[in-house]
Amino acid sequence: MADTPRLSSVAGWGRWSRAALAMVLGVVLSLGQMGDGPLRVLWVLIALGVALLAGRVLPPKKAAWFGWVMGLAYFGITLRWIVEPFFVDPLRHGWMAPFAIIGMAGGLALFWAVAFGLGVRAARLPRLRLAAVAVALVAAEFARANVLSGFPWAMLSYSLIGGPVDYLFALVGPHGANAVLLAVAVLMARALDRGRAALWSGAALICAGLVAASAAMPVPETDRDAPTVRLVQPNAPQHLKWDPEWMPVFFERALAATAADPPADVVIWPETSVATLLRNADPWLERIGQAGRGAPVLAGIQRWNPQAGYHNSAIVVETDGSVAALYDKQHLVPFGEYVPLLGIFGKIGLTAMVDMAMGFAPGDGPGTVDVAGLGRARILICYEGIFPEEITEDGPRPDVLVIMTNDAWFGNGPGPRQHLVQARARAIEQGLPVLRAANTGISVVIDGRGRIGDSLALDQTGHLDVQVGEPLPPTLYSRLGDWPVLVVLLATLGLVSLPGRRFRVDGNGAAR
Repeated sequence: MADTPRLSSVAGWGRWSRAALAMVLGVVLSLGQMGDGPLRVLWVLIALGVALLAGRVLPPKKAAWFGWVMGLAYFGITLRWIVEPFFVDPLRHGWMAPFAIIGMAGGLALFWAVAFGLGVRAARLPRLRLAAVAVALVAAEFARANVLSGFPWAMLSYSLIGGPVDYLFALVGPHGANAVLLAVAVLMARALDRGRAALWSGAALICAGLVAASAAMPVPETDRDAPTVRLVQPNAPQHLKWDPEWMPVFFERALAATAADPPADVVIWPETSVATLLRNADPWLERIGQAGRGAPVLAGIQRWNPQAGYHNSAIVVETDGSVAALYDKQHLVPFGEYVPLLGIFGKIGLTAMVDMAMGFAPGDGPGTVDVAGLGRARILICYEGIFPEEITEDGPRPDVLVIMTNDAWFGNGPGPRQHLVQARARAIEQGLPVLRAANTGISVVIDGRGRIGDSLALDQTGHLDVQVGEPLPPTLYSRLGDWPVLVVLLATLGLVSLPGRRFRVDGNGAAR
């Protein structure tokens, strides 16, 4: 197979020239996590195609370095909001910000390094290298989402959300959508490599077919008599949220929004919007119940459990201030709500890391609660909304997903918007409407196709009255999960790496 001339010479480039190319490709890939529209998907496909062509002509170690640098640029730009929490108290924690972004980006990039290195090594024939690296990259993204506690933020497939083929999430989930995206990128890479019009036509036909199929997907309906749900956005900046002088201000804002005319049927407050512990909250809850004017109020609060410790919780407050239902967050934020190996950090002198630890404990109860006027609501608190598997549990299917979050931690850059994209993905995967109440925004209602309805923008104070669309029938992904994708992935990895004639890649990218 004749390699694309300029890309086949990558193997002979200097280390830093290859790194520069990888970095540029990582930057281009990051465009897929910003903005809307089909153009960002095109940028992702082009960058992936070029990366696959360049990576396949390199020996495994050089391919791994190439993948790591590309991942470093991609995650460094996409996750740049990760520094925001350190500047809430800059005098104490600001010094850790550069280490956080470099460490996070460099660590996540290791998954891509392994994908490129092992993909090149595993391919038993030169012509299989493109497919091998692509399959390995899909596997790496799956590993990134699951290893240790997992961090599936900014998966490549999220570039599809909001476009005509985002329904793929309902069929095969985010990892299956990753596989489809990489498959199209492989086809485009081969077309670029061989210069054959038939391959370009094939790629175009696949894309056109995927777009056309979207017309056959069901569309949720909204019942005009459906209950009115009020999403409250108190807009408490993180550096003021726990200030004793400001806490009453934000609480009164939320109360005023809850009591506003016309009365709502259900009210949802954001994560930790009640700024006291549940055991001390009776006077607060009485006022919340009164403000609800007969409507149940879902509110975020912290609570102390003598057996486990502190929990980040959600409660359903009735008119008399009693708690009708309780949910404790189960998937905590590493280095945010708890610090892995906390004792070791203290022993080696990293006291600032210990000081930042919130010391929360995970809950273990069911995540679905019954809410009068809303039905069975699956509650997801902030970080839990980025994990597709968090939604599936034994028992009847929920009627709605409720995401309560405090995105003030993320600033007003790409972080809150990326978080919203993942909420849209959860809606599509399950075919369920999403009600999202965010402290500083973006509060929004999302239908079962992932389409955004009314919303409150970032840094805006107020409330939003919405009606919830009907759930769609259970999706294929909600029934089967990731198992079909895993089976196909393992089978494909086996096919490209079956024992056979092995080869090595020389310095010019030629197989021998």
